[in-house]
Amino acid sequence: MWIDPEEVLLAGALWVSERANPFFILQRRRGHGRGGGLSGLLVGTLDVVLDSSARVAPYRILLQTADSQIYWNIACGSSRKEITEHWDWLESNLLQTISIFDNDEDVTTFVKGKICGIIAEENRLKQSEEQEEDCGKFREAELKMRRLFGMPDEEKLVNYYSCSYWKGRVPRQGWLYLSVNHLCFYSFLLGKEVTLVVPWTEVTQLEKNATLVFPESVRVSTRHTEHFFSMFLNINDTFKLMEQLANIAMRQLLDNEAFAADRSLPKPCKTLKNVSALKRDLDARAKNERYRTMFRLTQDERLDGHTDCTLWTPFAKMHVVGQLFISNNYICFNSREEDLCQLIIPLREVSIVEKADSSSVLPCPVSISTKNKMNFLFANLKDRDFLVQRISDFLQRTPDSSWGDSSPLTLIGHSASSSSPLSSSAGSESGHRGRHYHAGLPTASQGLLQLYHRDALEDLGPKAMKEKMKEEAWNIHFSEFGRGVCMYRTSRTRELVLNGIPERLRGELWLLFSGALNEMATHPGYYGDLVEQAMGLCSLATEEIERDLHRSMPEHRAFQNETGIAALRRVLTAYAHRNPGIGYCQAMNIVTSVLLLYCPEEEAFWLLVALCERMLPDYYNTRVVGALVDQGVFEELTRAFLPLLYEHMQELGVISTISLSWFLTLFLSVMPFDSAVLLVDCFFYEGIKVIFQVALAVLHDNMDALLSCSDEGEAMTILGRYLDNVVNKQTVAPPIPHLHALLTSGDDPPPEIDIFDLIKSSYEKFGSLRSDVIEQMRFKQRLKVIQSLEDTAKRSVVRAMMTESAFSIEELEELYCLFKSKHMTSCYWGSSSSAAERHDPSLPYLEQYRIDPAQFTQLFTALAPWICGGHTPTLAARLFRLLDQNQDGLVNFKEFITGLSGMYHGDMTEKLKLLYKLHLPPALCPEEAESALEATHFFTEDEPRGEEGQDGGGDSEEKKEEKVKDYRYYLRMWAKEKEPKTETIKDLPRMNQEQFIDLCKTLYNMFSEEPLEQQLYHSIATVASLLLRIGEVGKKFNNGSKKADHTATQALPPDPQREEELGEGGSSESQVCQALADAQLEPVAPQTSDEETKDDTSVSSYSVVSSGSLQCEDIADDTVLVGSGEQRRGSVLDVDWSITFEQVLASLLTEPPLVDYFEKKRDIQSKMAACKSQRAVERQTSSASDHELTQHSV
Repeated sequence: MWIDPEEVLLAGALWVSERANPFFILQRRRGHGRGGGLSGLLVGTLDVVLDSSARVAPYRILLQTADSQIYWNIACGSSRKEITEHWDWLESNLLQTISIFDNDEDVTTFVKGKICGIIAEENRLKQSEEQEEDCGKFREAELKMRRLFGMPDEEKLVNYYSCSYWKGRVPRQGWLYLSVNHLCFYSFLLGKEVTLVVPWTEVTQLEKNATLVFPESVRVSTRHTEHFFSMFLNINDTFKLMEQLANIAMRQLLDNEAFAADRSLPKPCKTLKNVSALKRDLDARAKNERYRTMFRLTQDERLDGHTDCTLWTPFAKMHVVGQLFISNNYICFNSREEDLCQLIIPLREVSIVEKADSSSVLPCPVSISTKNKMNFLFANLKDRDFLVQRISDFLQRTPDSSWGDSSPLTLIGHSASSSSPLSSSAGSESGHRGRHYHAGLPTASQGLLQLYHRDALEDLGPKAMKEKMKEEAWNIHFSEFGRGVCMYRTSRTRELVLNGIPERLRGELWLLFSGALNEMATHPGYYGDLVEQAMGLCSLATEEIERDLHRSMPEHRAFQNETGIAALRRVLTAYAHRNPGIGYCQAMNIVTSVLLLYCPEEEAFWLLVALCERMLPDYYNTRVVGALVDQGVFEELTRAFLPLLYEHMQELGVISTISLSWFLTLFLSVMPFDSAVLLVDCFFYEGIKVIFQVALAVLHDNMDALLSCSDEGEAMTILGRYLDNVVNKQTVAPPIPHLHALLTSGDDPPPEIDIFDLIKSSYEKFGSLRSDVIEQMRFKQRLKVIQSLEDTAKRSVVRAMMTESAFSIEELEELYCLFKSKHMTSCYWGSSSSAAERHDPSLPYLEQYRIDPAQFTQLFTALAPWICGGHTPTLAARLFRLLDQNQDGLVNFKEFITGLSGMYHGDMTEKLKLLYKLHLPPALCPEEAESALEATHFFTEDEPRGEEGQDGGGDSEEKKEEKVKDYRYYLRMWAKEKEPKTETIKDLPRMNQEQFIDLCKTLYNMFSEEPLEQQLYHSIATVASLLLRIGEVGKKFNNGSKKADHTATQALPPDPQREEELGEGGSSESQVCQALADAQLEPVAPQTSDEETKDDTSVSSYSVVSSGSLQCEDIADDTVLVGSGEQRRGSVLDVDWSITFEQVLASLLTEPPLVDYFEKKRDIQSKMAACKSQRAVERQTSSASDHELTQHSV
């Protein structure tokens, strides 16, 4: 590429001149290419260690003048081809012009100006944002990565680091490249080259550790190997970036979501050295995620910035030190001291932002007032003017209270087109249109519990009085700390939550602490629109919802009638419609029914959104990944806090069995309702750490009994009975019988455990748990869980395919990995169809991953035993159309194996049947089959029409039968349709002349690399000649039968030329000669490549093999394309000519070489090994060759 001219003082050092003229020198770096000796090895090592640009651009062009000792570097290149193009351009465009200059300085100035002009023009044409943002050094590193590892342009480098890779006990110093989809390492030391490529989707474990053998290092584990990297300048930053990239890869495996760069990031003030736009993007994502988690904000909230400040707290009469966070919709504050004070101010609530008077006591203050008359005073702000300006900018973009109407939340996982009906329906009229449910229904305005307590007499007992005291305590708290979304949240708030939220306030506070209140406030009318759209729709989710409706808290009277059931149905169905990626999962019904007891329908819906999408991520998808991840975290916490119990329970295998329902239902399904709902109070305030704490406390309280257990069942009984007897002695509601407790109570029930004591104990013993530590542990477990699920899927697929194919278990596993990797590659390197369309987690494992025609062609070329040279892509495309039974343009693994198994393990008849089908519709594309279809229709429609002509009274009888057909007839017909139809060779349609000639061409190409090539050519020529004769005989027979049946109207119009030809040939020999002449589709075209010339000469020795004088080279000629759409010169296809599969099979059986070829067992192992090593071979080729690889195969 052309580069900005830079001075070079020593032109000969470390470089070898290859071309020169009076003004320019073309040089090659020592150590690049073959030879070079010791000096070349040293230079190559030096380039790698010092990250020299010469490693990626080993060629350069220098500008020189006779009187000057200074050279100017004006171009560099990664290959000889690239640099030669630049050299030729200079010689043809500049050399003659600059030779007429008298002054050398003018020459230098002119050339430098010309090169700078070329570079400016190239940059203008590229218009690439990323290249403009990334510095030159980083772009150079990205180019180097693509060249070293054979990556396409779609693969984006995130960052690169100098480090050591431990190969055995020897560290190899080199460079670690972290791209979006791969971890790559390259080292070149004294002639020893080390190249490593690990896709992030194959990483099973990522750890940062320090041992005696490996000083502070990062261990990257895959299913088969471990890799150690050390000697980083900043190992923490590197490890965090690795975690992010591995997380993105796990998300690809889980949801099939490819990484999409954030185009809306603000541009940096200056180009950051060696920091890519993608690295900035990932850093911003990590900050946004921490910010959203800290304040329970929605997924689309983006942090704009944060700064240190103090907040005046009127309740404590003091300034609290902390950080102020600004985002597009919120101003948030968090104290430096944990739990001292937290504040969330939505911009929609802000009325005034002003700079207050500054003083020595209160420097640089800013006052923020809200619509509900609350004032917040921030001080000690470093850049107050800029902060106020940013807040003002965001306020101007924040519409008034009708904001939610104009910007409804779209359906998750839907494209723009699928969500447009919702967008249009949630317009300004959404608040006035009639809902599917009547607005006067009790469930539309209040929780079910209030509905059933409304008519009860007022209780004046001690429990009721305690409940009133709780309410009064909260009212005092509201008056002191504020009420609603702008409430100060302090340690006092936590104490009140741990003591239990009063029933009247439970729904309001759940909505506040979960962050669901913000989503509901910004999307009025959204739930009603969803209900209207979802009602009446049938899907797998709605069927499962209907099945589970009456299993949701059946012991509670609120769900023993249609009012509660209908409310539950509406909420679950609306959420399934909003988020089809989750749809519905068991356990959602239990959680939602509890939400409905305390909240109106719409509030319960938004609480469910907060649970499923933010607070319990991935818990309720099809594979409950989130719950399995937290199960792994729980096991790790048990090992840390209760090591003795952990070892014993691992032997019993009980931890994973007992804890899944605890997490999925937040203890609601295993504990009495009045007790479990207090845990839900704590969960909405504290998050998942409360559930971990309580689970550890339950194990701790039962440690002695569990240590004495001898089997899994006994341990589960102990824990089940313990949880059944966790009671809430302060509840004012009538006791709700716990079905599980009634069944397991036994004769001597264990003593009751107060839920408040259990919660207090969990905080005392395990309160040191931190949310950030849990998130770190979640990442580690997520890798394990998702890779374990992938292994389970692979085993399920292999077991299912064992009965349907003849491949071994090992072969099927390898093929599945190759198929899946091809699918995953398309997710991040682009494809004709989106990744979401090609992956449906709801389908069986066999059908989840699907590939498109381009990917199928690549796999076919690499794995199929039938390789036909230039004809291979055509054959692959036909097989794809044959396997794609539902015609969606995608083939799943089951269909792929079906086709491959037929080629490898079928008998001769099956292989020939497959080959025969590949030359008939639907394998032929419409263009190829245009003329073939006419003949096929002619032959297939001929017989039925003849039968109709013979049976004159058939129509009237059939009409009579139709009148008396009853339901039994249709049931029989339906049963017949459901029966699997076994295809026989008699069911195959006839093949016309054009299709037959194409089949011959395929066979000729298949034999080109066989040891018995000449014998096979001779055999196929003999068989082709025989089949042409058979077709001629069949044509005569068919013509005769048509005349006898008087079906002239069904036949094609007579061809005068054809009649004349048939009339001339009286004997069968002459007819065959004429048919063979017709088979010659066009004159032999001039050969266009050496390969075609070789193919042509290899068959010419058998140009005459029978009395029919079959021209083999014409049929095998690669330049003949069947169905090209052009009128063939010198050829007239015989539309009456046809043969059957039985005739093809019988003819081929007469030739032993062909029989041996099709009965020969083929080994797929070598093909798979070559496919896996193809990437390494390509990388070696790229480093040894002077031409850069432009195509990458996995």
